[in-house]
Amino acid sequence: MLKNYSSAIDFYLLGFYGSKERHNVLFAVFLFLYSVTLVGNIVIIVTVCVDKRLQSPMYFFLGHLSVLEILITSVAVPLMLWGLLLPGMQAISLTACAAQLYLYLSLGTSELVLLGMMAVDRYVAVCNPLRYNIIMNSHTCIWVVIMSWVFGFLFQIWPVYATFQLTFCKSNVLDHFYCDRGQLLRLSCDDSLFTEFILFLMAIFIIVGSLVPTIVSYTYIISTILKIPSASGRRKAFSTCASHSPVVVIGYGTCLFLYVKPKQTQAAEYNRVASVMVLVVTPFLNPFIFTLRNDKFIEAFRDVMKRCCHLLKG
Repeated sequence: MLKNYSSAIDFYLLGFYGSKERHNVLFAVFLFLYSVTLVGNIVIIVTVCVDKRLQSPMYFFLGHLSVLEILITSVAVPLMLWGLLLPGMQAISLTACAAQLYLYLSLGTSELVLLGMMAVDRYVAVCNPLRYNIIMNSHTCIWVVIMSWVFGFLFQIWPVYATFQLTFCKSNVLDHFYCDRGQLLRLSCDDSLFTEFILFLMAIFIIVGSLVPTIVSYTYIISTILKIPSASGRRKAFSTCASHSPVVVIGYGTCLFLYVKPKQTQAAEYNRVASVMVLVVTPFLNPFIFTLRNDKFIEAFRDVMKRCCHLLKG
């Protein structure tokens, strides 16, 4: 291999270990999960846009969350699937690697901010139901979504820029299925300790910073629900946030594991598994988590399907 890769055109993604048969099995599984993810999230977006009964802040945020899920998984999964089909390592240019990392981190940051605001929305719905329509009006919801997108894409400019200012001279092989920042730092022959520390602080800021309002909101929500005298009232109040909580646990759990650590170059094998959770499993589960226990959405979806059937017959 070359001695100095600072001006290299390509990196090579090592992908997944194992035989060709194992790669074929992984390809079939990941293709199925990715296809269901696309279909499920598109169904959510279309249903929220078409049915007037879902024109509320909760479903407005859910629609944008589905858009983010589609984009996040599409940043890396198609390339991962292509790599599973091809023998050997897969080449990716320096520019494409930087673009992939930037989009992944920016979209992920926007999603974390949106999840935090969705928790605040549930807090207002449960704890201040009479003022809900005033506080969470359409103007507020639009600005929340815009700010989550803008913040995510602005916040990740410096981290990606700083990563690709390093000199990559140890190798040009990334032990991952996408351009993971930890693996890029591992290939650097520069002293990246200060950069890693700043990235660690920024990860704490965004992940913990969006997790705090979620924890505070759910603390008040649980306290309010426990004060409701009737069991049916408690179930109804809990159902408004039941779908949001497992997404928060899975999403924040994997992100804390991946990014909130001072040394980001450690444990490539564990990072690969956690990345599969973030990029494949979580986007696959989210449509089911948000819809299967939501009677209002299921009813709206059935009506949309009936209308589509009538149009096709007509």
